[in-house]
Formats: sequence, C-alpha cells, structure tokens
Amino acid sequence: MIKITDHIELDPAELNEQFIRSSGPGGQNVNKVSTAVQLHFDIRRSPSLPQYVRDRAEQLAGQRLSKSGVIVITANRHRTQEMNRSDATARLVALLKDACYRKPIRRPTKPTLGSKRRRMDSKTKRGAVKKLRSGKPSLD
Repeated sequence: MIKITDHIELDPAELNEQFIRSSGPGGQNVNKVSTAVQLHFDIRRSPSLPQYVRDRAEQLAGQRLSKSGVIVITANRHRTQEMNRSDATARLVALLKDACYRKPIRRPTKPTLGSKRRRMDSKTKRGAVKKLRSGKPSLD
C-alpha cells in the first residue's frame, strides 16, 4: 500500500505504468532503452480516495487529467527505469497530499472594544498632525 496520509492509502494495483523512450540528449541509452515512465491513475474510479479528495485532485491535476478522469504523469528525469518509476509515484503522492488539505472554515469575529479604541485614538492623533500642517505659517 502507498501511504498518502494517516487515513488514506492507495493500492498499487490501481496504478498502471507504461514505459516509453525518453526524449532529448543521451546517445545510445536514450535511443535503445525505454527508461521514461508514464503513470496512469484513474482518479474517478479509485475506491481508496474520499470524494472531496477526488474533486480537489481533479482541479489540481490540470493538463495531466484526461477527459475520462485518468491522471497521466510522465517521468523522464533520470537515466534508470526504477528511478523514474519512483519519481512518478512520488509526484502522484504529492499531488494527492495537496488534494487532501482542506482549508479551515473562517468564522468571522467582531473587533474587541480595546482594538476599536486604539483605532480611534490613532485616527484622532493622525488628524491632529494633519491639522497642524494645514495651518498658515506665522510672520515672526
């Protein structure tokens, strides 16, 4: 099981890996060996995730989400298949961890009497300073 949070774990059977050739420089290794990994995860049909995590993950996935609800992560940073595999899995776990975070509900509060008084005092002082500046200069 792949641990996402303390309460959410992902079954590795839900992940589908496909190995493809990497692009870019690298000589014979890139031309001969399929080291890049495409990780496919069907988020809409995953029984491991609660609904709020699925909805938020779909928003966070952006272009990585297909129309059928499959998240596709391509990893080709490393030279070996195994490192690209772990990189793709780590990126999926990071995406799902971000999706698990719920913003706390803001409860509006009223300002305290002391904060109201401090605010009014500072406004009064500021007004007095401005009033002194606007006076006409004396002809001493």
